[in-house]
Amino acid sequence: MRRKRHHVALAAFHGGSFSNPAMQGSLGSIIWTICYLTVLIGLSAYGIHRYVIIYLFLKNRKRAVAPAGHFEQLPKVTMQLPIFNEVYVVERLLKSVSEIDYPRELLQIQVLDDSTDDTRELTASCVENLQNRGFNVELIHRVDRIGFKAGALETGLVSAESDFVCILDADFVPQPDLLLKTIHFFTDPNVGMIQTRWGHLNRGYSLLTRVQAMFLDGHLLLEQTARSRSGRFFNFNGTAGLWRRSCIDEAGGWQHDTLTEDLDLSYRAQLAGWKFIFLSDVITPAELPVDMNGFKSQQHRWTKGSVQTCKKLLPTIWRSHLPLTIKVEATAHLTSNFAYLLLACLCVLLHPSSGGPQAGWVRMLLVDVPIFMTASVSVAVFYICAQRELNPRTWMKEILLLPCLLALGVGLSLNNARAVLEAVFNHKSDFARTPKYGIERKSQPWRSCKYMPLKSLLPIAEMAFALYFSYFVWFAIQHGQFISVPFLAMFQLGFLYVSLSSLGQWFPRINLGAERAEITIPA
Repeated sequence: MRRKRHHVALAAFHGGSFSNPAMQGSLGSIIWTICYLTVLIGLSAYGIHRYVIIYLFLKNRKRAVAPAGHFEQLPKVTMQLPIFNEVYVVERLLKSVSEIDYPRELLQIQVLDDSTDDTRELTASCVENLQNRGFNVELIHRVDRIGFKAGALETGLVSAESDFVCILDADFVPQPDLLLKTIHFFTDPNVGMIQTRWGHLNRGYSLLTRVQAMFLDGHLLLEQTARSRSGRFFNFNGTAGLWRRSCIDEAGGWQHDTLTEDLDLSYRAQLAGWKFIFLSDVITPAELPVDMNGFKSQQHRWTKGSVQTCKKLLPTIWRSHLPLTIKVEATAHLTSNFAYLLLACLCVLLHPSSGGPQAGWVRMLLVDVPIFMTASVSVAVFYICAQRELNPRTWMKEILLLPCLLALGVGLSLNNARAVLEAVFNHKSDFARTPKYGIERKSQPWRSCKYMPLKSLLPIAEMAFALYFSYFVWFAIQHGQFISVPFLAMFQLGFLYVSLSSLGQWFPRINLGAERAEITIPA
């Protein structure tokens, strides 16, 4: 699952200065205090877990990962390419797949195209071209889209010609040596899946893509490395990885009762005893969403799907004979997106007061500071650690964007909290694909393209929260509560940026200075 749990906990304010004096000593005050502390303790628990991940990463990052042996005769590999309305990137995908360095007679390419637009004709043309060049390419088009991506992958397995399957989403551009660097790990018969690390084709395109890259780097480097090399469960990220066919079958196959079929199958396979490997040094580049609505749609799907998977599999995990440490880590992993719900609740629970900055020193030392260190500082340390590992020479420049990352995490809290609640209350929704436009350079426009996420009233709520925290900032300045101002401003700017960027796609004149332009469909 491409995912990540990018929750941010900016939870401690100086001396409890945002408690509500009007409720002091009343039943409302008691209820508010219980709710407030419960939220902060919950966010702190996830912060402590983040420190554990950092520790496991630092402890295991230099542990060698090498195949058990090498195939004397390379095995056949099936490349599965699930596609749905990807007119801007499908040509790039098929071109890069055709350039993979692997014996052509051992490579089967399955184009699983469920498209309903011009992508169908473009894909058919590309497939015909590859067939004329001698490639073993199969085009499978479904008209019902049952099971969405999981259903397409399941359908493809019926005619797959090999026991090893490489899955690539439409916006990925595999390196030519992808298979040669990964296939030999399957010489160990216990290995069921190999995941490579995502790269970012358009990292420098905008502030949004740079911050997204930092989010993903934290997950794809720290979390996946820490879990895989310490023997914990970790998940297939939905693409840029290889599966053993027998592993998929033994784990129960692709199932589509959650929106994160990759996370679901990953846990079922590991519960069945299969071994997974994460290769942090094998990078498969992909395109990041360049628009806020597409990014929010992606985050909503990943968040909702992870909670659905949690509800589905967590009881099975705790009934298993796994070590307690594995069960606890799996629980923290599968429930981590509940932090967004806690963060949204924190936004609602905050109230300004006129208590001033001088009150509450005991509470600050015993409650606020410990919570701040666990819930807030852990986020900064987590992403600093990731950037320092990835960019030893330029990491200090990258972490200048850390306030933007924290603010974006706050701004996403309503979007992702809604996803959590939809999963908890079994609200059904379709698999909403993330629009990709073939954007790799700043000079490439994307406005007014044919793929636009559905409109939503959520940006209005986000704007309301931005105004809500604008009042908090003003109140804090008026009452000399200056220590609180940076934290409150982060909430204010986070909601403001997410709201304006979301609305801007529909009203280009207010889209933060972006130019309106057209994207042409490839000939």
